[in-house]
Order: sequence, then C-alpha cells, then structure tokens
Amino acid sequence: MQELHQARYEQRRDTVTDTLTGLGNRLALVNAFMDAQDAAARGAAPPALLLVNLDGFKALKNSAGHAAADQILVTVAMRIRSAVRNNDVVTRLGGDEFAVLLPATPQPRAAAVGNRILAALEPNIDLGNNSVRCGASMGLRVAEQHHSAEDLLQEADLAMEESKSEGRNKLKVFDPATLHARQLQRRIVGELREAIRSDQLVLFYQPIVELATGRIEGCEALVRWNHPDHGLIMPDQFIPVAEATGLIAELGRWVLRTAVGQLRHWRDNPATSQHDFSIRINVSAADLQSLEFVDDVSEALAEESLPPESLVLELTESAIIHNNELDRYTLASLHRLGVGLEIDDFGAGYSSMGYLRKLPVDRVKVDRQFVKDLGKDPSQLSFLAAIHQVIRSCGLEGVWEGIETAEQAEALRSIGCASGQGYYFGRPLPEAEFTAQLVRQQTWPA
Repeated sequence: MQELHQARYEQRRDTVTDTLTGLGNRLALVNAFMDAQDAAARGAAPPALLLVNLDGFKALKNSAGHAAADQILVTVAMRIRSAVRNNDVVTRLGGDEFAVLLPATPQPRAAAVGNRILAALEPNIDLGNNSVRCGASMGLRVAEQHHSAEDLLQEADLAMEESKSEGRNKLKVFDPATLHARQLQRRIVGELREAIRSDQLVLFYQPIVELATGRIEGCEALVRWNHPDHGLIMPDQFIPVAEATGLIAELGRWVLRTAVGQLRHWRDNPATSQHDFSIRINVSAADLQSLEFVDDVSEALAEESLPPESLVLELTESAIIHNNELDRYTLASLHRLGVGLEIDDFGAGYSSMGYLRKLPVDRVKVDRQFVKDLGKDPSQLSFLAAIHQVIRSCGLEGVWEGIETAEQAEALRSIGCASGQGYYFGRPLPEAEFTAQLVRQQTWPA
C-alpha cells in the first residue's frame, strides 16, 4: 500500500514539474494561482505574478548549441529560485520563459523580489569552454479579483514586452493603458483590413514640379482612410499600426495597384494625356524585406502596360539604412527593372554621404526643414547650395519639399535646384479634384 501511495505521489509530482529544471510547470502555476486567489477571497492580500523572459536567448542557443542552452536554463532556474522567498512558486512555462507567483504580495514587495531576480541573473554563466551573460526582461502584474490565470499571464506578458521594447534587463509594472492601447490596435487592424477590402481607402495626389518651367513632372500618391464613422483619417494615425502588425504589405499592394491604375487612366484620358509625368508611392521597410515585392511592382506595371520609369518608389532613410542583404537584393532588382528610386526626407535622419554613393537610387527628396528657414536666415541659401552640390556630385537629382512661397521657389531655382514640391504648387487633392486641375492647368501654380 505504501508503494502505491508513493507511486501516485510521484505521478502527481511529475504532472506539475518541468523535467529540465525541476521547477514547477504551467499547471503548477495555475494551481498556485487558484490557491492564492482563494486566500485573497478570504481576506489575504492578492497574489502577484512576475513573468521573466531571457534576453537574446535564441541567438545564444544558435551559437552555443542545445546542450549549452539547457545548461543556461538550469542555471537561470537555480538563480531565480535563490532570489525568491520560501513560499513563492517558481515555474518554467516553456522555452526561455519563467514565471514566479508571489502569494499575498503587494506590488512594492513583488517589485523588490523581481529586482533581486534581475540582479541574480547579472553574473556570467560558466559553460566550461566559455561564459555567457543572460539578462532578462520582466513584467509584473498584481492579480485582481476577476482575474483568471490566463488574464494574469497575458497582462504580465504585456508588461514584459514593454520591458523588452525599452531596452531589456529591467522590470516593468503592468499599465492598464498598455492593455487599452493593444485592444485599440487590434480593433484598428480589423477595421483597416476591412477598409482595404471595401474601398474605404482613397489616394490623394500632390504635384512635383519642374522649378524652371512650372511643368508637372510627377505626383505623389498619399493614402487616406475614409472611415465610415470617423471621417478622413490621416496616414500617421494608421500606418504605424499597419507596420507594427504586418498589415503594411497588404496596404502597400493596394496603394501600388491603385496609383499605377490611376496613372493609366490619366494617360488614356484625352483631357489629361498631354501631361507626361510619373507617379510616386511610398515604400516601407517591410516592402524591402519582402521577396515578393519586386514581382508585385513588375506585375502592377505590366497589367497597366506602363513603362517602369513611370513609377518612382520613395524610400525613407530609416527603411534602407540597415543595408542588409535582402534590402540590397531588392533595391538592385528594382533598379534593374527600371523603376525610379528616391530617398525620402533626406536630412531628417542619418544623411550619410557614404550610402548615397553606394545605393542604386536616382533622386533624393530633401526634407522640408531645410526650406522653411529660407528668407529668415541669410546664410540658409548658401547652406542649401552646398547640399545641392553634394547631391549632384553623387550623380543624383534633388527634389525639394516644403516649398510654400514664390520666394522660396525662386531662391531654389537661383541655385540650380531642378524640382520641388509643397503647398505653393498644390496641396494633396483627391482624384477628382486633381484630375480637374490637370485638365485646366499647364503649369503650377496656376
């Protein structure tokens, strides 16, 4: 009988134990949470949860191997256990994620335990042949009465992600505003996906003009969201969400096909066909990292029977500054295809002359901040002339954005600048208004 009891005990223990580290597993955490919540319902303080995720563990595993990775996890488990109190429940949830349930623990005390854990993980871990440092990011959430174990884990995980995004190796306490922002983001993503499918998105067009003649040489397609409840939403309110959630690729394909299709309409329309200009669209970092992007561009042009040079892709400095292999491959492929490539907002970020010479781009669009002081600072025009000379010495054309007055346009023209964009020539307009402008105008401004 005693042997039977022992066998059952061992079986129960095995079901709540992580085999690698000897810590509790997810089931052990849930059981401990339920016990702590029962105690809180009887008057005890609520439990707190610390969620611990190792920083850079995947890279360590790839470089050191599986056996060393297991040794790291075992050492981390021992260090976490050494830093907590006797009644705290330390568990491994899987991979490099650990959780510590602290029964009846207010937030300041839980944070103190969390910081002790981070300090315990600071020293290097000896792997025999070498040693590695394995810091961690940590999220803290104190349970509320309505919480389930999954609720608590999710909210501690949000705090942990905040810790990683802020530089890692720190403890972050859950902020309800973070949850609200995440829920809002999910809602926006769902609505934006529907917007792409149901023609809620629209393109506005802004002219790019030859400074010497006033002739239109291009127009930039700028996406807007015509929301059924909130009206016209500007891109800075939804593009970051699309980029953060992976929806930017689908959005970018819609912009590409719509803009190229509109250019075809203008070229086929006798009332607007006298204007020979290119269409410009903005390209995201995600586009450059997509193996399908070059094919998408090629197919969009082929469907509308447009030559490649009729499309110019505008790339921000931040999208190309990483200069990794896939970026270089995509840019080289687009260059071979024959589409125009332009660096947008030049001067607002890195502005390295080195990459200007190396990248297969044709133009740079100089950020509006350089134009706004024309007429206020006597030395500004000389400064702009120097920038213009650098751009030309790299074999590139410059487009100057942010031109708002005739005086600014004339000053840029006087130093040899070729192209400009800004409210002086025209604000972004919806397709119908821009088409009407093309019909009645030969030069910009009117």
